[in-house]
Amino acid sequence: MEIEILTKGDLMLAYVQSDDIVIANEQDALDLMANCGYQGATKIILREENIIPSFFDLKTKIAGEILQKFSTYRSQLAIIGDFEQIQSKSLKDFIFESNQTGLINFVKTKEEAVECLSRKSHYD
Repeated sequence: MEIEILTKGDLMLAYVQSDDIVIANEQDALDLMANCGYQGATKIILREENIIPSFFDLKTKIAGEILQKFSTYRSQLAIIGDFEQIQSKSLKDFIFESNQTGLINFVKTKEEAVECLSRKSHYD
């Protein structure tokens, strides 16, 4: 795993690059937040394929458990992926609601991730 620190104005964003699963459980999320936070970034960009696939099956409750950690530790996350193809109405609704609150953002590109994490939020 490689973490590239991006700056936008006075913000520091962590862009995580890996060929492997980075977040498979709550502890992985905590470890990632700690690692990025140590480097000065509380806003994290991660690709969809770096998250365990069962995260996107809401029945497993993994998404809720992991995202609760981001909320508790006031860290924001942008997940890059192609979310247009999702068939599950509940997952589509979850993505919509997440994007509205701004804590977790589901986006198409790295540029879009940087843009949405650069906006002021109630965590700033």
